[in-house]
Amino acid sequence: MNRASPKNRRLREVIHSAVRALREAGVSFGHGTTNARDEAAYLALHALGLPLDTSDWEIEVPPAAAEKVAALVLRRIRERKPAAYLTHEAWLGEFRFYVDERVIVPRSYIAELLVTDLAPWITQPRRVRTALDLCTGSGCLAILLAHSFPHVSVDAADVSPDALAVARRNVKEYKLGERLALVRSDLYEALPGRRYDLIVSNPPYVTEPAMRALPVEYRREPRIALAGGRDGLELVRRIVHEAPDHLEDGGWLVVEVGHARRRMERAFPRLPLIWAETSAGDDCVFLISREALVEGLVQSTPARTAAASPRRSASRRAGRASGAAAARRNRSARASGGSR
Repeated sequence: MNRASPKNRRLREVIHSAVRALREAGVSFGHGTTNARDEAAYLALHALGLPLDTSDWEIEVPPAAAEKVAALVLRRIRERKPAAYLTHEAWLGEFRFYVDERVIVPRSYIAELLVTDLAPWITQPRRVRTALDLCTGSGCLAILLAHSFPHVSVDAADVSPDALAVARRNVKEYKLGERLALVRSDLYEALPGRRYDLIVSNPPYVTEPAMRALPVEYRREPRIALAGGRDGLELVRRIVHEAPDHLEDGGWLVVEVGHARRRMERAFPRLPLIWAETSAGDDCVFLISREALVEGLVQSTPARTAAASPRRSASRRAGRASGAAAARRNRSARASGGSR
């Protein structure tokens, strides 16, 4: 980017220069923004210390401040890191989370569903007393659960100690230490005998072919937080098969799988999965009650037995260092088409 002129510039001019630089460099998006203009605006507002809802593009920007924006955009281009790693923040709705390279950048369609407290499936939010967030990463979904359900106690599990360190920071920031417990666990392994009214998970679900095609920005994220095995469902199978042992009667399982509805329905043809409508369509997040899950798994026992063999090898890669995921269709794609 060219050096700022000696005189003040308008904010819109600063952003326009950033947009041009990002487009010419061919950077990839999907970690909070989907295009060069939104990314440039975010980087500029952050560098200038302005609120993200700033709408006055005629604000004057002094030369030194414009240089700060240019420097941040240049880092984004040269380092090919997601903007969240440069600013150490990521947003889900109105909630801000600290992030760094130890976790995946938060991006989850489940967050959209928590805005309405998982209605219409959960009709009495005050009766949700216990919840589990598997593959919690930065702790973002666990924190949103605590805000959505006023009487809930949340366990947030991840196999990565680095991810849990980041989650601990976010839990402290939101003052939820008394209601939210962080647990190092390979999925359910460190949670024997614990049962919950609600289990949510945004696990790694990128397929092996998609992992090989990831843009550089996605390769900056922890591989363990993205890779879901050959078909992307390696961990999802474990989550589904073991969920009945950890759900209370009347409990619900909510899992994000990217745009993998067809693969899920082939893998679990007898499960009456409910596919929630999100901003990315109706093929990213499924819900199922404990009762429906138990009945469906009983009817497909042979499939369960066949799927159990890879469990031990999968355990080494379980969890998600982040937090979401995610190749959203054109953007957050935990590159197969998904989020976190």
